[in-house]
Amino acid sequence: MVVWNGGLDHATWRAIFAHRGFQLATFLFMLALLWHAWVGVRNILMDYVKPVAVRLTLQVVVIGALAAYAGWTIQILWGGR
Repeated sequence: MVVWNGGLDHATWRAIFAHRGFQLATFLFMLALLWHAWVGVRNILMDYVKPVAVRLTLQVVVIGALAAYAGWTIQILWGGR
């Protein structure tokens, strides 16, 4: 889009994200990114944090943060304009 339109201004940016297909593709990309982050952090925690209670607490915190990021993505994509 940047190459074809010679840059992105606010109106072009809003027009791109006005299409439901683009919103869905962006959301699916974010879900894949969040899943990738979860798998990576989970593996790191499983390898390096040995006390089960501490590891579980950190995993719950990470899941909460990732869920919040997913909610934020929904708010950005489909929230009020």
